[in-house]
Amino acid sequence: MSIDATDRKILAVVQRKGRVSNAELSDQVNLSPSACHRRVQRLESEGYIKDYVALLDARKLNVPTTVFVEITLQGQAEEVLEGFEKAVARIPDVLECHLMAGSADYLLKVVAENTEDFARIHRQYLSRLPGVAQMQSSFALRTVFKTTALPV
Repeated sequence: MSIDATDRKILAVVQRKGRVSNAELSDQVNLSPSACHRRVQRLESEGYIKDYVALLDARKLNVPTTVFVEITLQGQAEEVLEGFEKAVARIPDVLECHLMAGSADYLLKVVAENTEDFARIHRQYLSRLPGVAQMQSSFALRTVFKTTALPV
């Protein structure tokens, strides 16, 4: 089913402020609370809203260092890709893993306390990933812009 402008307004508010009350949301999108609630339920059931989460402060949790790791595998066979993906999904410090087109096969986003902690993550986890031929790590010096909000 398609979504209309009101649905898009609801999605814009909910993705930026997941704990918004139905009363506040209905005010912001100019709907009655019951109509707003029905629309949110429909957006959830149709999969437009996947989940509700809390965004945590990496500095307060002592993992302020972000490292992007490009990984090239030894081959592209399905079993190689599948083995790598299953193994990387079990690494707690990896926030994202993307299969890429281009020079690297995968791009990982990893968080760490500092460079020494990343060295530990590299030794303990990354160097043991199956099928890896080459790895290149780049440290983010500063986060200029970051959002989880999709354009709606």
